[in-house]
Amino acid sequence: MSKVLKLKCVKCGREYNEAEILYTCRDCGIDGILDVELDYDSIRKELTHEYLKNNKDYSLWRYLPAIPLEKTGGIQPLQVGWTPLYNIKSLSKETGLSSFFLKDDSRNPTASLKDRASAVGVAKAVELGRNVMCAASTGNAASSLSGFAAVAGIKTYIFVPETAPEAKVTQLLIYGSNVFLVKGTYDEAVELCFKAAEEFGWYNRSCAINPYLVEGKKTISYEICEQLGWKAPDIAVVAVGDGCTIGGVWKGFKECCKLGLIDKFPKIVGVQAENSNPVTRAFNKNTYEFEYRVPDTLADSISVGIPRNGIKALNALHESGGYMVDVSDEEILAAMKILAQKTGVFGEPAGVTSFAGIMKMKELGLLKGDEKVVSIVSGSGLKDIKSAVKAAGKANHVEPDLNDLKRIVHI
Repeated sequence: MSKVLKLKCVKCGREYNEAEILYTCRDCGIDGILDVELDYDSIRKELTHEYLKNNKDYSLWRYLPAIPLEKTGGIQPLQVGWTPLYNIKSLSKETGLSSFFLKDDSRNPTASLKDRASAVGVAKAVELGRNVMCAASTGNAASSLSGFAAVAGIKTYIFVPETAPEAKVTQLLIYGSNVFLVKGTYDEAVELCFKAAEEFGWYNRSCAINPYLVEGKKTISYEICEQLGWKAPDIAVVAVGDGCTIGGVWKGFKECCKLGLIDKFPKIVGVQAENSNPVTRAFNKNTYEFEYRVPDTLADSISVGIPRNGIKALNALHESGGYMVDVSDEEILAAMKILAQKTGVFGEPAGVTSFAGIMKMKELGLLKGDEKVVSIVSGSGLKDIKSAVKAAGKANHVEPDLNDLKRIVHI
């Protein structure tokens, strides 16, 4: 029997059989993102504390009973998941917290959290017999797909805005993808990708419409709970762009509760760049309608005008009793430097936006200080060297002469 009971539209609630539809609701179109509803009664019997205690597969696949794959032939050998969760003591001044944890998902194979989604997406494509995939991305999701598809022997067509960081584009090319640098925004790259997928019949990995990508991302929450001894944090803070990651994080915590692995779920707090904040604006207006504005932030991975998974993002906030905060690009750059110098974790701008959000939460008086808070670092700083240079400053130039060195070094 399939693990999937049904696919349900997050907008209108219409339900579909898994074999009936591939991407979005027939009634709501592109706005009708589908949620995968699993047979939790059956999964609960298999995915137990005892099962996990005896499971030596320390990757996202240790949670395979809760991942909607019927066949394992498409699972690639790349190590994904079980990334470190650091108990950080050195940032109490910046966070005001006595219990602060940092989940470093930049340690995945292509250096971002998106590998969780691509691992499942590629396995699903193999299960469906698809040999060509496409994606629209600001960089990380695309490079992640490229890496996993390369191992699986799947051909890929990638659409990214021409402003994407060079390091991310280089990753795409080295993995052998067919790359299109779109002369426009991420939102325009998304539209072109969707049209191409429909025209040529490619399997679309884009989190914006593919319901199975969230199923990979949710595993980060399973890991956080297990690494905390099956105790959920009080607050989980997540950077928000399209809304797929925060939707996945929330789904993971909800499932851990449904399966009896934890006895409560955390409050979810989303963080956006102040000039790329459609989810924040919708949340503050208590609406599920998103007003388009041209995004303007150096955090390219969350630079979004219309959040394609915005409804899932808002559901995560409302259902968990959470909220949104915004940070400036200057605060993001400051967070990059602080995090690297005090923890050794070097995140890209979007990767540290959640930590910047925690510092803003402290500034706004939103934290009491005794909460157990987890921040997710979603991508490596090596993905965007130009931004890293802005955050780090410049090196000293010196002659190969001790006297010249003494001019700079004062001991």
